Amino acid sequence: MVNDILSRMSVMKPCRHSDRYKVLNLTGITTAILLAFGTPAEALKVEIFPKTPEQGDTISVIVETDNFDVSPKVSVGEISYPVFPDNDHYRAFIPTSPLNVPGKITVNVKGDNQTSNIGVWIKNKFFPIQRIWLSGKASRPATQLELNRVKEFKKLVTPQKFWQGSFVRPNAARISTEFGIRRYYNNVFANDYYHKGVDYAGGYGSPVVAPAAGKVRLVGKESEGFHVHGNIVGIDHGQGVLSVFMHLQDINVVEGTMVKAGQLIGTIGSTGASTGPHLHWGLYVNQVAVSPVPWRFGAIE
Repeated sequence: MVNDILSRMSVMKPCRHSDRYKVLNLTGITTAILLAFGTPAEALKVEIFPKTPEQGDTISVIVETDNFDVSPKVSVGEISYPVFPDNDHYRAFIPTSPLNVPGKITVNVKGDNQTSNIGVWIKNKFFPIQRIWLSGKASRPATQLELNRVKEFKKLVTPQKFWQGSFVRPNAARISTEFGIRRYYNNVFANDYYHKGVDYAGGYGSPVVAPAAGKVRLVGKESEGFHVHGNIVGIDHGQGVLSVFMHLQDINVVEGTMVKAGQLIGTIGSTGASTGPHLHWGLYVNQVAVSPVPWRFGAIE
């Protein structure tokens, strides 16, 4: 329709006014027509990092919209993920784990009255198998108290973002058990299980520091019923990113306090389901235990 109107204007008889007036008048008509019919909408801009994630990686979804006042929606299948404004764009985290089936997932993004479906291929990663023998107090079942407290902690999605840049190492000792290892406990394979953190083989009393800024939202003790986790500290880094530190000997923080990256929060022990002194650091994103490695060696903002 716009082209028809413009073609008619091109054969209009010259008016008696100046050529300058004719040009201005036609320009005004053209502008009015474009405003009336609208311009083509720009495609919703979505970026995915990393481009080829492995099992256990955290996938960042960066969304740019024309209307920044309306938050976009990000989902995979039936699962929706929280979206937060970050400078001039929005960002959502999609966690993956060793239990994810390698292959394609479809990330659905809705915003600016548009929908974008992006295929992301999750690469297979090898995770070794380990055999653990638990006996004595280390073999006690978890209490309902600790299960409830830890479950509620993992559900936290605080709007504020407390961390900045790469996470620091929580302990200087060597890593004894990597993230994602599958296990036999007392010769029974643990189905639907993977090692949900990184273990540091430090000695009794070795300092444990916060890997990033956050708020202490969980403190539990073996003497209070934390039979599996032992003495535990949970830090909320904001926006669904959480750290748990298990099997501690000493706890040097209290619930509700803010901590900085590198601040002392406790010491290594062997409380709970532990066969010797070590620190278990688990990193959770939207309730899923993810590999801390990308967070340690590359800033995930």
